[in-house]
Amino acid sequence: MLPRCQRRTTRAFTLVELLVVIAII
Repeated sequence: MLPRCQRRTTRAFTLVELLVVIAII
């Protein structure tokens, strides 16, 4: 799915996406 190097980026992306969803709601 995603490379191991991008594990941290995935976590950060998840947090950002959550914030965006909360902001939209």
